Order: sequence, then C-alpha cells, then structure tokens
Amino acid sequence: MIDNPRAFLASLFHEAVKAADPLAAILAHLPKRPKGRTIVVGAGKAASQMAAALENVWEGPLEGTVVAQHGAVAACRRIEVLQAAHPVPDTAGLFAARRLLGLVDGLSEDDLVIALISGGGSSLLPAPAGDLTLEDEIAVNRALLASGAPISAMNVVRKHVSRIKGGRLAYSAFPAKVVSLIVSDIPGDNPAHVASGPTVPDASTPSDAIDIVHQYRMQLPQRVMAHLASDAAAAPGPDHPAFANQQHHVIASARVSLEAAASKARAAGIDTFILSDAIEGEARDIGLMHAAIAREVRTRNRPFPAPSLILSGGETTVSIRGESFGKGGRNSELLLSFAIAIDGLAGIHALAADTDGRDGSEHNAGAFADGASIARMRAAGQDPRARLLGHDAYTAFQAAGDLFETGPTGTNVNDFRAILIE
Repeated sequence: MIDNPRAFLASLFHEAVKAADPLAAILAHLPKRPKGRTIVVGAGKAASQMAAALENVWEGPLEGTVVAQHGAVAACRRIEVLQAAHPVPDTAGLFAARRLLGLVDGLSEDDLVIALISGGGSSLLPAPAGDLTLEDEIAVNRALLASGAPISAMNVVRKHVSRIKGGRLAYSAFPAKVVSLIVSDIPGDNPAHVASGPTVPDASTPSDAIDIVHQYRMQLPQRVMAHLASDAAAAPGPDHPAFANQQHHVIASARVSLEAAASKARAAGIDTFILSDAIEGEARDIGLMHAAIAREVRTRNRPFPAPSLILSGGETTVSIRGESFGKGGRNSELLLSFAIAIDGLAGIHALAADTDGRDGSEHNAGAFADGASIARMRAAGQDPRARLLGHDAYTAFQAAGDLFETGPTGTNVNDFRAILIE
C-alpha cells in the first residue's frame, strides 16, 4: 500500500494540473497566421500563463492584452497583462474590459483575434450594460456567489447584464476571424459558459436570467431587474452572421486532468475509479455523498474493491446562510463535511482542492482529511460542526494542520478530489 498517503494524493493533484498546462494545449491548437494583424485578448485565472505560452510558440507579429487576477502573473514580452479582482469585480476590471473592447474595434476581415479564456474571467471583466453601474454588477456578483446556483446558471445571469460577455467581445471584433482557446472550469465543458462566454454566444435569453434570479431567490437592485426585462439585455444569438467566421476549442478540462491522475495512480498499482468530472451541488451534501461511498468501500468492499482510489471533479457551490460567515471555499467546506462523516474510521485519506491553487477566500488550494481529522480539530480547540455551519472550514483545517497549499498553478480546470481507501 502507499507509505505516505498525503504525498501520494498531492502528486495526483500536480499530475492533474500538469495535464492542463497551457503551453502544450495551445501548441496543439494554433491557428494559421493571418494576412493582417494578430490581436490577442483574454481573461481568467490562467490568462497570463496562456499569453506567455502563446508568445513562445507564435511566429510572427503579435499584440494585445489579457486580464488576470491580482497577484503573481507570468511575464510576457509582447502581450500586455492587466490585473483585476476576483471573485468580486473592481474598477481595474472595468478598465480592462474597456481595453479589450477597444482592441477589437475597427478590425478587418484579414485580421485574426486569438481569445485566451479561462475560469474566473467573469469577475475580471465587469462591463455594465445600458444604464447599469459597476456597483450594480458587484451586487449581482455578490448575490450569485451567495445563492448556491451552479456556475452555468450564474453565468447566464452575468452575460445578460454585460456588454462584453455572452459573445459580445467576438461580436465587436466582426469582421475579423476570432479563434477562442479555452481552459474549461465548467462541468460539461460548455465553452459558452466559461468566463460567461465573452467570445462564444449561446441561446440563453434575459427571461432565462430572470427565471434563475427567482429560482434562487436572489435580491438584485431594481435597476438590474429593469434592465433584464428590457430589450437591451438580449445578446446576439449563435446564428448571427458575426459568429460565422469563429472557432472555439476547449484545450484543457477536468476530464483530461482526472484521466491523467488516474493513469498515474494505476501505474502505482492502485485500482482507480473516476466518479464524474461534472459533479455539482451543495458542497456539504457532495461531501456526505463522497463519504458514504468511501465508508461503503472501506467497510463492505463495495461498490469498488479496496484498496482503491476514487477521483471526481466539477464545481460545487456554497449557499451562505445568514449574514455571518468565516474563511474558506467550496473544497474545504466539502471536505469538512466529509471528515465529519468518516470520523474515527481508519484507512481513508482524502484531498479536495481547486486546480487554480486557491480555494475561496484564502490562499490554500484545499485541504487533506482522514479518519482522525476531527479528533485533531477538537484537540486544537475547534468545534468542527460549528465551523461547518459557519462556513469556516479553513479555520478548522488550519488548526488541525491539514491545509493543502500550492500557490497559483497557472491553470484552472475546477475542483479536484481524490480519496484513497486502504
């Protein structure tokens, strides 16, 4: 069996991240050089790394701007890297969105726009539509983050209060050709939902956005609701002529990363099973589901024979209950729920982390858990159930010495979960 379960699980995480490396993925999807200019635009947590990779392999003139979140970024020589806030938009993002729209304005059919899109781009590109303000878009984002809505539903709302999302950036580039290279953090890998699809349109409508607002009982500013009810909220559909000369490629995804981790585990002699790369739902509930499967394997040798490894991905959500909440993100909340459910059961080791290297509000990627995690938390003066109810999983795992920290990874293919069962 594995001598050091934590080191083994960490190695699988790094293998998954390696499989989403922008350089190899971009090299496999390079468009042909155009007769005219090549303009690069982009946004997301992997934006600077994607831009640096493109610079390394592109032969010919290249110019443009990408937007990454505040913090460390990859150095670029020809492509400008701007930075903005995530997960709540700021004025730097407002400037960046205007910059991208300005770059694609006035292009010709001989020009090429390469769009480098990755998860996180929604908040990095605030561009309030109509009479809306940045404060309105911030209010929308805060309500979405607290709603418990899946990411695909969140992005339907976002793209109908924006003048850059929902394919509008590509629409503004017409008649230039637009090729989008996308690192997907969306369960199911629908390219129109990654970063709210600035260059990829979909068929969703403002009515769909209003339905989502009501379904998840969000309280949005009256100006936002009025905008959604107006004709100005409609985005150009996929059949619009402006999108006829467009290509998009999902160059990295959770599926590919989980398969890479599974191959590494199998090479080490561990029977490995991928539950799904598109699991969604309330984080604490998904934690209970994973714990139930792990207990069944450990105690009854089903549905998989022990020893075995279970992998899964996707994007869970956290519905904030009440006005008070602590530190952490969806992965640590999921894992605290998991840890409570396997308390005292030896032979189970788990890692849950965000592949971008940051889980929620803090700087850890996620956390480790095993059957003794809850005992370690209590010994450190923590009440695990109270921390879970208060959305403060980070504090509990920090006290137990169970945080998993990697720093920014330069990619983002959503959540990574690995459970090793002896």
